[in-house]
Amino acid sequence: MSWKEFRAGKRGKIDVQEFERNLEDNLFCLHSELKSRIYQHSDYTSFYITDPKSRHIHKALVRDRIVHHAIYRILYPIFDPLFMNDSYSCRNKKGTHRGVRRLEVFTRIVSNNYIQPCWALKCDIKKFFASVDHRILFSLIKKKIHDKQVLWLILEIISSFRTRPPISPGASSREREREREGGRRSDSPSAI
Repeated sequence: MSWKEFRAGKRGKIDVQEFERNLEDNLFCLHSELKSRIYQHSDYTSFYITDPKSRHIHKALVRDRIVHHAIYRILYPIFDPLFMNDSYSCRNKKGTHRGVRRLEVFTRIVSNNYIQPCWALKCDIKKFFASVDHRILFSLIKKKIHDKQVLWLILEIISSFRTRPPISPGASSREREREREGGRRSDSPSAI
């Protein structure tokens, strides 16, 4: 099921076609790794896109994105009811168009049917997942998820994301050396 959901709208992508070429073997291998808990999330491919502004993207391999979909299917019904009603991103029966229609309702009310000035703030948290404390994120998830297998997999996914902040021109030689070494983030969640 996760494979079918993942591939929707992506069948023309080369990485998806390569995975699908040996689909059965790839899925059985992934299943075996997950079942025996030897699965390791791969590194992300980093690149920039412009749509219309420049954005830094971190893309997981197809096999990892299939796992992301499987975890999403577990987490969504648990966490979705906890979100406020006027949260529209990545939610079933929500989305951008419904969000814009809801904004229109609010602006009409606040502006007294567009007679008075009305202000709306549009904002985004820059590099949210890279900046959120992953230990806190995992601790919040652990409050709702109690299955050790699922927690192990979520921890693997959360811990897999690492970014390297740009080195400031005034960085010490020790800071530059630490940057070159890379490695797991110091704020990665601890073991289950």
